[in-house]
Amino acid sequence: MLTAENQKPKSFTGILLHLHPQSIKEDALVFNRTFGLGGMAALLVVIQFITGIMLRFYYEPFPQKAYDSILHLQNNVLFGQLIRNIHHWCGVFLVIIAFLHLLRVFFTGGFQSSRKVNWIIGIALLILIVFLNFTGYLLPWDQLAYWAVTVGTSLLNYFPVIGESIRQFVLAGDEVNANTLIIFYNFHTAVLPILLLLLMAYHFWRVRKAGGIFLSNSNENKEIVPTYPNLVYKEFIVALVLIAVVLVFSVFLNAPLLAKANPDVSLNPTKAPWYFAGIQELLLHFHPFIAAFLIPLTIIFLLTVLPFINFKEEPSGFWFHSENAKQAAKFTAVASSVITVILIIINEFIPDFEILLPWLNPFISNGIIPLAILLFILWLFYKFVSKKFNLSYLEVVQSMFVFITTSFIILTLIGIFFRGVDMELTFPWNL
Repeated sequence: MLTAENQKPKSFTGILLHLHPQSIKEDALVFNRTFGLGGMAALLVVIQFITGIMLRFYYEPFPQKAYDSILHLQNNVLFGQLIRNIHHWCGVFLVIIAFLHLLRVFFTGGFQSSRKVNWIIGIALLILIVFLNFTGYLLPWDQLAYWAVTVGTSLLNYFPVIGESIRQFVLAGDEVNANTLIIFYNFHTAVLPILLLLLMAYHFWRVRKAGGIFLSNSNENKEIVPTYPNLVYKEFIVALVLIAVVLVFSVFLNAPLLAKANPDVSLNPTKAPWYFAGIQELLLHFHPFIAAFLIPLTIIFLLTVLPFINFKEEPSGFWFHSENAKQAAKFTAVASSVITVILIIINEFIPDFEILLPWLNPFISNGIIPLAILLFILWLFYKFVSKKFNLSYLEVVQSMFVFITTSFIILTLIGIFFRGVDMELTFPWNL
């Protein structure tokens, strides 16, 4: 029988095993515990670095040359279009997979006890990945990039006191300009990648120090098996599948590129990058301070303090803690989708409180009142789902997290696919 203690590798597999112990608990190999999400995110980061370095050879970060350098790369450089496509789709998949990885850690309870700090690092990594995508969004300097970044940075205006100052610092002016492009280029190719690598290294080290993925002492299989080939082969297969998916997307779907950026001709609709579409959708229903500042930062704050809440029970290490909690999560996801869609439709076709109550301050009529209604709905659902499924405190928190996450996903999908000219609701085929 092998022991879980680290042994010095005796073959070339030592390089692969540097990120893992030489032996591992057999329960940790069950694929649907993690779906390989952490490894996939790491692989996508590696691909991003490789393709990003290739793109640097041809890209010129100046408004007069940036767009033409992209055209030259796509039309005249061997596999230039493919390299740009791979870089684009890896960026999209990285945001999605990092988000799913965060959900996986939460729903399997891998954020408590010795893993508290690593949970916070994971949140920071997800935020870094989003901003890496955002800073790279402007670099093609086409109409889509220019106006998406204009809308995205305009959200900073709604931060109290310092919002406008931060926006002017980020843009190096009052609007997107040549200096903005250079700032975004330096952040995208130097500052943020360095921070990402440092945090990733520390994140992996803490995962290794904590003994790998979370396994409950009461449920885990005590059998110990060699990491190579049991884990390494599975990781290799997952990596091959992910690369194949990226290549399929990159071969058949080109990275978007519209006409060269023109500050005098805006797009209609002008949309923020897709990962900010949920916040942009919230702006249509709430006061800007509530939508762009209070709600997002409150969610980030709650996620950050989550490991320090006393749930009075140990997580099981399995998805949703129990079978009962799984049923509650499914019900919550459906209920949240229906409620979110209904509220959006109501707000679209019925005058909002700012029109109905013109004598009130807009912050109250279009901010406090809708927020109070939303919190009341959340409270009613909290009471209903906890009683209906007889949930523990931990299970109720998971259900409410499902509610908020599902609602945000619906808001994002509507913002991307169902908002047309003047941000009116429409069907995707009418866009």
